[in-house]
Amino acid sequence: MDMTYFHDMEAKIPHGKVRTRFAPSPTGYMHVGNLRTALYTWLIARHAGGTFLLRIEDTDQGRLVEGATDVIYRTMAECGLTHDEGPDVGGPVAPYIQSERRDTYGKYAKLLVELGHAYYCFCEKAESAEDSGNFTREKDPCRDLSPEEVRGKLDAGLPYVIRQKIPEGGATTFHDAIFGDITVENSTLDDQVLLKRDGLPTYNFANVVDDHLMGITHVVRGSEYLSSAPKYNLLYEAFGWEVPTYVHCSPVMRDQHNKMSKRHGDPSYEDLRAQGYLTGAILNYVALLGWSPRGGIAEREVFSLQELAEVFDIQGVSKSPAIFDIEKLKHFNALYLRAMSPEDFAKAAEPYIRQAVPNPAIDAAAVSALLQARCEVLTEIPEKVDFFEALPEYGADLFTNKKSKTNSEVSRRMLEAAIPMLEALPDWSQESIHGGLVALAESLGVKNATLMWPVRIAAAGKAVTPGGAVEICRILGRDETLRRLRLGLEKLV
Repeated sequence: MDMTYFHDMEAKIPHGKVRTRFAPSPTGYMHVGNLRTALYTWLIARHAGGTFLLRIEDTDQGRLVEGATDVIYRTMAECGLTHDEGPDVGGPVAPYIQSERRDTYGKYAKLLVELGHAYYCFCEKAESAEDSGNFTREKDPCRDLSPEEVRGKLDAGLPYVIRQKIPEGGATTFHDAIFGDITVENSTLDDQVLLKRDGLPTYNFANVVDDHLMGITHVVRGSEYLSSAPKYNLLYEAFGWEVPTYVHCSPVMRDQHNKMSKRHGDPSYEDLRAQGYLTGAILNYVALLGWSPRGGIAEREVFSLQELAEVFDIQGVSKSPAIFDIEKLKHFNALYLRAMSPEDFAKAAEPYIRQAVPNPAIDAAAVSALLQARCEVLTEIPEKVDFFEALPEYGADLFTNKKSKTNSEVSRRMLEAAIPMLEALPDWSQESIHGGLVALAESLGVKNATLMWPVRIAAAGKAVTPGGAVEICRILGRDETLRRLRLGLEKLV
């Protein structure tokens, strides 16, 4: 076999620094486990000052979902997980889409046959049987075909797959950065298909070839691939290639017994965004699903993406599965919302405010100022502020509040005094409204809360509101406030 092609491919491989890759299949949404893999892979590269690649693994044509590649690009961009090389930016080892590397896999599969570590298989075994999980090691009759028999079948145009020739005896040991050394008896491994009948590679073969030819130094993937790692190792050894550092991450679980799954309604990244969670909070929480900071920052929880890149190390990754806790994510999200500048929060909150309050006379920025300290997720906003658009139906019983020392009679007296006072205010500002109500409470000989409670209930029609009577009245404006207070008074007369 002419080795010129293979020597040329070797010459293109970048060396000298850490190179990692995120290699998703465009088969749907970006679930939390995918996002964590992308994040850890990015962090390893950035922490080491290395290179981060995006590779699209689309060899399983039957599972491709239209638009899924766009979801990958959009999610990576939103999360700030920028790639140095990839389908859209190019790079020294292009192409970065596996279906565009078809010829490469065919050449390497045939090289492996030449090296004696793979063989042509002409059996009729259905490909689905390869992945059934019911593996019983049976010797493939094609494994021992003579070169002449193989040539005759190829010349006759018989369809074939190329299978890996697993050693019949002995054991294979591989090292994982998280799980350490793992030894597997070769007798437990099957002669997996490397090249399918359609000429496309299987996932397991394409990964090994691409990771080598792209100079990948660290391979991050889920621990469900630990069982495939011995076969990867045998492929690296068969080609005479250096084995990369394996980093197998334990799964993200929905509870003690079940992995997260879209089928069970567990959220994807886009679902979480749609549910009102901030990208920064999602990334921060996902980083801690299976990784813990060490040393002087061991107790710290909140990290920006750049701070994570500075402190992330593989040794902090846990062997134990991580349980996704939506309440914990909500806690992180609340911290991130509080930490935003008022301007940034107002910008993020406005679309949610306008869902419930389309009236342009209501100042969305003023409403958002009431929400920032009282909001855990952005999707809570519409139901918190809908009363600004329209006064809801409510009963007179809301005017009775033990803590504020109000009942129907007290509230009626408070509103009867507040309406003319508010009507006569020289200007409708927060200071003016606050000063007027405080002075009125003093003149009536009651505590501020005794006056503020019925004013707020009449203005909002709700027992719980973001902001108090003063802020709500100012945002509603004088005319609407007085209209609502008169309606409240009618309920009490």
